[in-house]
Amino acid sequence: MADRPRFGPAGIPPSFREMKASLLDVPRLLREEGLDAFEYQAVRWGEKPQIKQKDAEAFGIKAKENDVILSIHASYFINFCGNKDIVRASRNRLIACALASNWMRASPVVFHVGYYGGRSPRETLEHCKNELKSLVEELKSMGINSSLGPETMGKLSQFGSLEEIISLCEHIEGLKPVIDWAHLHARDVGKFKTIEDYREVLITIENRLGSEYLKDLHCHFTKIEFTNKGERQHHTLDEEGYGPNFELLAEVIIEFKIAPIIISESPVLDVDAIKMKNILMKKMKF
Repeated sequence: MADRPRFGPAGIPPSFREMKASLLDVPRLLREEGLDAFEYQAVRWGEKPQIKQKDAEAFGIKAKENDVILSIHASYFINFCGNKDIVRASRNRLIACALASNWMRASPVVFHVGYYGGRSPRETLEHCKNELKSLVEELKSMGINSSLGPETMGKLSQFGSLEEIISLCEHIEGLKPVIDWAHLHARDVGKFKTIEDYREVLITIENRLGSEYLKDLHCHFTKIEFTNKGERQHHTLDEEGYGPNFELLAEVIIEFKIAPIIISESPVLDVDAIKMKNILMKKMKF
């Protein structure tokens, strides 16, 4: 559990890559920037881990030495709403990422549940409940302790409304909701306009899942562009005309006295992570 609000990027920032930093350099570089969280991107992985166990373990040690909390984003090629072959491959991909998360001591394993396809939202929910319950039991039998984090999604064709993600977490032990504020904003056609809009999400999580799920809530944040079908493109915090507004979320974080992990998915990953941290710190002082 996070001891304080933490901020970090979704993946290695471009500036780190320009200096040809290795993965093991990343925790130190983040600490030097004042950041203390990192979401490892396994988004192109297949059905086996694409990192060696010794390298993942070394990375986890470096993160701990530098007080950087780790999570991992699983493969984009996961769809628990598909046919048997697609679900089988999806299970294997998520297991590969969960195995690597165990090596790194990273949690949660963030993942996209899937697409409705030809099923109704209700049918999709029941189908996914069954598949994910079975998967969680398999992970436990393997000794994998990382939480799975189903993420709220930004396109109307995707399973992943707030209600759907909470319902999964209500029925399956070992799942923790990942709140992507930009996705919810896009999915609900610009929902987050007032503090009450943010407050409503946190109250719903607390009432349905309990305060323990809220205290160290894992979040993604960036500004976003959307159409009537949902998300289109992420934007930086400095770009005008897009939401959601992090300042309003910061107010609610202070009000609820929680310590979320905020992962920046902005086009300028670490730059906006630092800006969000500074916004929250400034508000906490006054």
